[in-house]
Amino acid sequence: FSYRLEGFETNDAEWKELPGCQNVTRTECDFSSAITEYYDRHHVRIRAERREEVSPWSSIFEMTPYFIAQIGPPGIELQSTNGVIKIKVSPPEANQVRKMWIAHVRFKYNLVIWENSSNAEFRSQSIFPTDIIDGLAPETTYCLKVQATLPLDFQEGLFSPTRCVKTTRKAVNDLFCATNVSVLALNMKFHLHWKNQYKQHVIYNVQYLLGYLKKLHDDYSMKWQNVPGCENITETQCNFSSIITSTAGFYYLRVQAVNEYKKSCLSNDVKVDPLIANEIGPPGVKLDISDVLLHIQITPPGGSESEVMREHYGLSYRVLYWKNSSNNEEEIKMKEIKQTIGTVSDLTPSTLYCVKVQAYSEAYNKSSHFSKEECIKTPGDKVLPLIILATFVTALIAVLLVATPVVFALYQAYNKIKYVFFPSCQPPLNIEGFGEQLFSSPYMSTTEEPIENCCIIETVITEEVNQIDFKDYKHSKQSSRDSGNYSNDDDTSGSKVSEETLEKEIV
Repeated sequence: FSYRLEGFETNDAEWKELPGCQNVTRTECDFSSAITEYYDRHHVRIRAERREEVSPWSSIFEMTPYFIAQIGPPGIELQSTNGVIKIKVSPPEANQVRKMWIAHVRFKYNLVIWENSSNAEFRSQSIFPTDIIDGLAPETTYCLKVQATLPLDFQEGLFSPTRCVKTTRKAVNDLFCATNVSVLALNMKFHLHWKNQYKQHVIYNVQYLLGYLKKLHDDYSMKWQNVPGCENITETQCNFSSIITSTAGFYYLRVQAVNEYKKSCLSNDVKVDPLIANEIGPPGVKLDISDVLLHIQITPPGGSESEVMREHYGLSYRVLYWKNSSNNEEEIKMKEIKQTIGTVSDLTPSTLYCVKVQAYSEAYNKSSHFSKEECIKTPGDKVLPLIILATFVTALIAVLLVATPVVFALYQAYNKIKYVFFPSCQPPLNIEGFGEQLFSSPYMSTTEEPIENCCIIETVITEEVNQIDFKDYKHSKQSSRDSGNYSNDDDTSGSKVSEETLEKEIV
């Protein structure tokens, strides 16, 4: 036998002899010691020899050890206690120094178990490296075997040797254990529920374990932790949303019951995969309406702060809408949208439209209940209001056209009347009171000044003075009085006396 290694880190193309496979008489040979790289390609050839005769080399056999190797059987340890079977599985190559499969966490284990009887029924299930097999009949012998697999590489290993064990009866003091443990989750709010079968006075502690710890081959029994807010409670439910910090992994929960005698009992574990266990709640809906469109605004399940619902589920929405009228034959229409805003067109005026929305996730095959119905009425037909508006505007323009000249004419007439009867300027003070004091002078003081009454006495008066001369004189006297040089407006009586005296003297 000779071999040649073709690796990524070596250029050695020379053939080498396989240690332990020289001059063998059997038709097989173990050359495991020559395999140092499990992921590199190896070339192997063989030839026969008899005394001095040598055959030609065989065709080259090419292989990669990792892909042609068979996964060996795992090791198992069993313990029957309290009506269950505790099992611990060791990975293949556990007792070997050099290991081909280093990442033991990649192994998945399949268990096959059956009653040791003639009419046995085989039951298969997936288990963790450290697990509990329950749901078994008491005081019954069960046989089992375990197989290790690598699902991602499509490799299945050999089954372990068959082992058998007899179950025991469950202890009576475990009757106060929490039963029917279940998870209810809505919009990423997680609640654990259980029952107290015998209604005893019991205190509960809810515990959780990170899921990946069960994949390890180490003992995880001491790694359970109490859920905050779910310690020493008497209720049969608990909100454990605070521990769900990631949706990538999964969790295990159990309930520890402690009775009045300080004895404790653990319930069965419950696996919680957040995105699978969670249910989608109905979304919120708000309606608005414009001239020709019905606007639908959707609030994602869990509210606007629930980013997990939007990011991981890839939510879409089914929108149902219909006319809410007395006609039962009105068709319910549906449209699917991915956004949180949708519109509906072709609306009928003065009609009540109703809408309800359902959220769903295609990736997880989940859907919510429909939201509550929301209704809104479309505005009436706007043709009549437009006609009324146009009529009003036309009438207003006509009134303005007619009223403008009328108002202008009235304004002009008002100005004329005001100018004639109520002039804005007053007459000068020197002509004010004309008619009351005809001969008052604006240049004389208001105080009365004494003046002398004068008269002319002529010693010789002829008889030839006739009436005409007297009239002329009178006229002259009047003229002198108008001139205001020798007159006093305030002493009219004195003027009359002088005139009478003059006439007497003339006679």
